[in-house]
Amino acid sequence: MATEKRPFHLVVFGASGFTGQFVTAEVAREQADPERSSRLPWAVAGRSRERLRRALEEAARKLGRPTLLSEVGIIICDITNPASLDEMAKQATVVLNCVGPYRFYGEPVVKACIENGTNCVDICGEPQFLELMKWKYHEKAAEKGVYIIGSSGFDSIPADLGVIYTRNKMNGTLTAVESFLTIHTGPEGLCIHDSTWKSAVYGFGDQSNLRKLRQASNLKPLPIVGAKLKRRWPISFCRELNVYSVPFLGSDVSVVKQTQRYLHENLEESPVQYAAYVTVGGITSVIKLMFAGLFFLFFVRFGIGRQLLVKFPWLFSFGYFSKQGPTQKQMDAASFTVTFFGQGYSQGLSTDKNKPNIRICTQVKGPEAGYVATPIAMVQAAMTLLNDVSDLPKGGGVFTPGAAFSKTKLIDRLNKHGIEFSVISSSEV
Repeated sequence: MATEKRPFHLVVFGASGFTGQFVTAEVAREQADPERSSRLPWAVAGRSRERLRRALEEAARKLGRPTLLSEVGIIICDITNPASLDEMAKQATVVLNCVGPYRFYGEPVVKACIENGTNCVDICGEPQFLELMKWKYHEKAAEKGVYIIGSSGFDSIPADLGVIYTRNKMNGTLTAVESFLTIHTGPEGLCIHDSTWKSAVYGFGDQSNLRKLRQASNLKPLPIVGAKLKRRWPISFCRELNVYSVPFLGSDVSVVKQTQRYLHENLEESPVQYAAYVTVGGITSVIKLMFAGLFFLFFVRFGIGRQLLVKFPWLFSFGYFSKQGPTQKQMDAASFTVTFFGQGYSQGLSTDKNKPNIRICTQVKGPEAGYVATPIAMVQAAMTLLNDVSDLPKGGGVFTPGAAFSKTKLIDRLNKHGIEFSVISSSEV
């Protein structure tokens, strides 16, 4: 962890981008928290001073903080100019990187942060980028004592910390977890900004390189403890929630698996098997989703198909993704719930030949996922890096949120900021 004095505790890079504006407002909220006992000097960074000023003015208007602009530093830097990224990194203790898709724009920021002894969090939901950064930079980050932590937004803090929370609440050994994400919307429905859509298009279009990367990493399979978790059908009915579900295709499974590997190999904790699903309501929703999925998977295989998907997100996603993103009304009415069903073994019961004899159900609930919960998660991850230094993994490195924060107070911080972790039920079978 860098210890030399730097002018800013936090720097939001990409503060004038669609998601960056919400992260900027969230840092401003954190700065003004009445429970804060010390100053939180921070800055925004990006290519255009004028756009950065507008982002700060909008945050000031939202929060009723007319003096905000005079309280926040402005750093001009560009992803194509490594020297400017170095200058940004030198001024920060933690960089909050909001510039994606990360497969195109993420690595120069990681590099600048490591070379200048600066910690970095991002909100990436792209497994290929996350795993590549671990493979290329973990040892360099460890040498510098720097923490590079990916997936610190809705992808994948609720899932990753949710599994750890479930494990901590089980009175025994947790061996397997299934999670079910439910997105709740208001009368105006759901909309997501097309930057997330682009990340998905390029990610699914480049699956072969992700497979090659995993083969080159040559990692041993994690041991399976207890009964093997059976994967559900591509469309299955979840009796516990009384809804249909499909596999969740975000980064959660990749991130949780990396966390479980770290906890097993470094802290000798029993690894947890994990599968992630998203609920899709009734049979009509299932049919719609099938058509959308088939369209997407067909077009994403070809260069021209990917160009069309990126150019017309609203058309190909049946209105769920747009270049404008959600309205304030849509965000105010939306929320998410992730329900975790865990199974395991009571203390003293062998996991070798017995059936699991404990069931546990936990939940993580929060506000709108993309632009309310994600900034909260990212900013609280950054605050944890600043304040829980002694509870982080010794030295530095490239980590998933669960690997970095499993021993910290991050879950407590999230609970105080509207992302709530709770136990629904727990019983011996």
